[in-house]
Amino acid sequence: MNAPADWKPLEIEPDGVEPSVSGLIEYLNGQADFGDVLTREKVVVFRGFNVPEQELDPVMDLLLPNRLSYLHGTSPRTKVGSNVYTSTEYPPEETISMHNELSYSHEWPSRLFFYCATAPATGGATPVVDGELWLASLDPEVREAYAGGLRYTQNLHDGLGLGRSWQEAFETDDQEVVESFLDGGEADWKWMPDGGLRITTQIRPSTIKHPVTGAEVWFNQSDQFHPASLGNDMAAELAQIMPPEELPQSVAFADGSPIPDEYVLQVRDRGLEAAVDVDWRQGDLMVVDNVAVGHGRRPFTGDRRVLVAMSG
Repeated sequence: MNAPADWKPLEIEPDGVEPSVSGLIEYLNGQADFGDVLTREKVVVFRGFNVPEQELDPVMDLLLPNRLSYLHGTSPRTKVGSNVYTSTEYPPEETISMHNELSYSHEWPSRLFFYCATAPATGGATPVVDGELWLASLDPEVREAYAGGLRYTQNLHDGLGLGRSWQEAFETDDQEVVESFLDGGEADWKWMPDGGLRITTQIRPSTIKHPVTGAEVWFNQSDQFHPASLGNDMAAELAQIMPPEELPQSVAFADGSPIPDEYVLQVRDRGLEAAVDVDWRQGDLMVVDNVAVGHGRRPFTGDRRVLVAMSG
């Protein structure tokens, strides 16, 4: 494996252009194809352009072609614009472990866009980790165990229960729309007597090859679906009294066998250890290659408002 241990995001500040929306647009229009830049750099951070939240659309139109909705999402968010969302709304004292957005689904975005509307008082960085480095950091025993792939299970309630409802996850109350999406991914699903929805995916990979570079990268969300890495006491207690298949989300190896706790914790911890923190200042923007790089969140104090959008 060719793990780039010294990798870090590219940071761009105004240079010869006005620090404004028009200046950023001028800069982007004057550069080579941004897709090539993002493939090479994996993460690009724009600082000091003073982009106000109400003027994000023309910038996103350039950086995020084909903006997507957050279909099949598991994390709590608020939709604040045209396929623009708040970042995951977990308590500020919690760390969000590294992950590639929607890697458990059969459809995932190729790019992510982050915008800092309000910077936290302390902490709150978005760590990013090179997927090649994350894969290389794992013990051979863990990589081998994961090689056969994974199965994820979700239990989405009908409006009252633990976790998200299926209406929130799919942004619709039309069951046929949900069924069509799941059938497209060849998932096993069934409507439960209480109106909820249970989804068991077909086999999903633990690693994939980047569509442009061919690099093999760690690409799954096993630690976020596994009870061993749940981040609070109440969740851990639930995992002890409920079978995994009844939790809001769970994961197993492709053959249905359980993933050892120590494997999941190694994946989680080494991803965080290998990550590079991107600290936020108000008005900063960041674009992430969602296949090449995983992301997360450090704990913070004060107010923190980071918006997220994604594209195919």
